[in-house]
Amino acid sequence: MMGLMASDETRTETRTETPTRTPTETRTGTTRPATTGEPAGPGARVPGEAAQASGTRAWTPWMTRLLVLGIVLAAVNLRPAITSLGALLEEVRDGLGMSGSVAGLLTSVPPLCFAVFGVAAPRLARRFGPGAVVFGGMVAITAGLLIRPYAGGTAGFLAATALALMGIALSNVLMPVIVKRFFPDRVGSMTGLYSMALAFGTSIAAAATVPVTNALGGHWQPGLAVWAVLGAAAALSWIPFVRARKAPASADSAGTDAPRADADGRPVEQPALRITRSRTAWALAVFFGLQATAAYITMGWMAQIFRDAGVSAGTAGLLLAVIMVMGVPLAFVIPRVATRLPHQGPIVLVLGVCGLAGYAGLYFAPAGGAWVWALLLGVSNCAFPLALTMVGMRARTGAGVAQLSAFAQSTGYLISIPGPLLVGVLYQHSGGWGLPIALMSALMVPQIIVGVLAGRDRTVEEEAAR
Repeated sequence: MMGLMASDETRTETRTETPTRTPTETRTGTTRPATTGEPAGPGARVPGEAAQASGTRAWTPWMTRLLVLGIVLAAVNLRPAITSLGALLEEVRDGLGMSGSVAGLLTSVPPLCFAVFGVAAPRLARRFGPGAVVFGGMVAITAGLLIRPYAGGTAGFLAATALALMGIALSNVLMPVIVKRFFPDRVGSMTGLYSMALAFGTSIAAAATVPVTNALGGHWQPGLAVWAVLGAAAALSWIPFVRARKAPASADSAGTDAPRADADGRPVEQPALRITRSRTAWALAVFFGLQATAAYITMGWMAQIFRDAGVSAGTAGLLLAVIMVMGVPLAFVIPRVATRLPHQGPIVLVLGVCGLAGYAGLYFAPAGGAWVWALLLGVSNCAFPLALTMVGMRARTGAGVAQLSAFAQSTGYLISIPGPLLVGVLYQHSGGWGLPIALMSALMVPQIIVGVLAGRDRTVEEEAAR
């Protein structure tokens, strides 16, 4: 296991393992006991060695692999609650007697829940540990998916959906934090891995929900409830990490999150990061919000757009799956490329142009070129793993990543709430998809602009300190 990345600053980093004795890290990565007035004899144990030893015992290579598996399984569960519903939205509307406006409200519930519950994730992680919060999130997803098809009525369906989305919101925010904390030298690779797993879960739910529903008798209730199995598997994988409150000591000693200590070994309180003073944080939040708007409109309405164009329900689900499955390879490649570039603006521009081309095709020939438009929109949807990667790159410390992740995602999801609802209202009142598609195209332009601003090579700590 690796700890947090060492700072690029040339000053000496001081760690505190106990109130009276600390190992001091030098720029070469070696440690020496701090002078506290107590001589360290030949048999004296260097402070922190016990913690290092226990950390090494607790975090074996097997535990590292299990943590990677847990991250992957958690990521797989972050979208099926949404895309499985998109594939069966017409059946759910008919079964529950929903109007188009209420269905639009239903597609706006995910970003609302992500904004409301995501902001609490850092506070909960500090109190209970990130592993415990992610485990609780997986349990909430499992329970919500099991309950909502059988809740009886629109209100119960919305409440159970909100429970599942609460679990997703907490895990959404903590995934970049866990990667930064435990894999600081592999932020791009690990972000790509869990983004790829997230895209896989998104696409498999979109593609398989209709066939699975047919195999289970053609009723939409079991077709939605079956995805709780994935949540239960993820929850089991996080049980060993419920009590893991921090990175292993052997690796954590190199982290930039290390609490500063004075000459007497007492921890020094660090000033709070004023994240709202950072222009980059705001740009990243707006970029996150606009890409989330496009993503949730796609997940909530794209299958219906294709169905209204004359495409069968099964094919429409496959087209939605194609949009989502494009994120499987690209979600692994884009973060790795992004971490090697000083400025991520060119990637933002390429994704935005693909989105504009896809919406144009969807407007003029939705059925004739459906597979091409699905491919282009699938590429454009990879703005999400890029945004997650920039969250890890635009903050210098793990604490900064936690704060930036919560701010960017919560603010961004608040921005994205009106989008799916507005699409539903426009569709119902105009009787077609021309106006909703024009809205999607128009929103792509500011997404490109703020994405370029968020991709500049700087950190929120630097900007907030000015």
